Amino acid sequence: MSGEWQHGLCGCFDNFGLCIVSWIIPCYRFGKNAEAVGEDCLLCGIGFLVPGLDLFLGAHIRSKIRESKGIQGSFVGDLIMYFCCPFCALVQEAQELEGASPQAESMARE
Repeated sequence: MSGEWQHGLCGCFDNFGLCIVSWIIPCYRFGKNAEAVGEDCLLCGIGFLVPGLDLFLGAHIRSKIRESKGIQGSFVGDLIMYFCCPFCALVQEAQELEGASPQAESMARE
C-alpha cells in the first residue's frame, strides 16, 4: 500500500487503448471500474450518464478504489476531481485497478 496513485492524473497516455475507450464510452469504463470494487456495473454505467449523479457516483467509486488500495485522500477531494477532470480521473482509476505500474510497463518493454 503505497498511499499514492500508480499513475498521475495526467497519465492518460500510459495506456493509450484504455484512454481511447474511456473517452469514447466513459459510461462503460465507469461501470467496469465500479464492478471491480463490488458495485453494479450496469446501474453505475447508466448513472454516470445523469448530470449531477455522475459527480456523486464518481466520487463514491473513486473513494472505494482509494480505500481498497490504501491511497490517501477524501470524498470531497474525489468530488472536486470529478467536477474538474472526470475523464482523467476515470482513466487514472482504471489504470490503478489494472494494477500495472508505469515502471513495470517500461521494464516489460525492455
